[in-house]
Amino acid sequence: MAEAGSRQYPAKPARVYLFGTCLIDLFRPDAGLDAVRLIEREGVEVAYPADQTCCGQPAHSSGFPEQARAVALAQLRLFPEPWPVIVPSGSCAGMMRHHYPKIFADDPALLREAEALAERVFELTEFLCHVLRVRLSDRGTPTRVALHTSCAARREMGTHLHARELLEQLAGVELAVHAHEAECCGFGGTFSLRHPAISSAMAADKVEALLASGAECFVSADCGCMLNLDHTLERRGDRLCGEHLASFLWRRTTA
Repeated sequence: MAEAGSRQYPAKPARVYLFGTCLIDLFRPDAGLDAVRLIEREGVEVAYPADQTCCGQPAHSSGFPEQARAVALAQLRLFPEPWPVIVPSGSCAGMMRHHYPKIFADDPALLREAEALAERVFELTEFLCHVLRVRLSDRGTPTRVALHTSCAARREMGTHLHARELLEQLAGVELAVHAHEAECCGFGGTFSLRHPAISSAMAADKVEALLASGAECFVSADCGCMLNLDHTLERRGDRLCGEHLASFLWRRTTA
């Protein structure tokens, strides 16, 4: 096993599962397909359990533990083979890896299942960097991009580090560091619905920083944040728009 930080990484597997997330499934299925393409290009077979839904994070972060537990339980046994479970969202991956064991802590049998699943959960960019150890060849024209990672993904899965590592492999991509990179975009699952004025103000601050960076676009490995920022930019009439990191990487490295 290879090791990075406090986590040990397995050797390259022959097969993996993809947990596509509900937002990608509903709003950006192209990003899910591009995640599959990136993995399959490395010679790894991808299985997609059709019954998967939500990871349970919205209910969990809103203070509804029983509802979160019910949603999580529906996902718990969808991945019976001992293959890695790849999640193209840092916040959803964080929910499955760090919070599933907590919400099943009072049931020894379910706790064992949750812990076993959690150990197999990898955020997409983490998996590309530390398990597949991809080496990307940039085929795009020179561009300047900004990176947004959700605050939960940064804190729980370190996705900003993995995303930067992948972007730095692209010779024609200049990463524009913006002033509010580590700050929340205001989405926060149901937070944006329960506190729309605060959420809008947070999104506006983030958008101003993205625009000031001079980036031609921004990339994110979290669909919820990307949709929130894209909507804010669209309402303002600004030209900047977001692209899921999986789609950006696939587009830049495909002839």
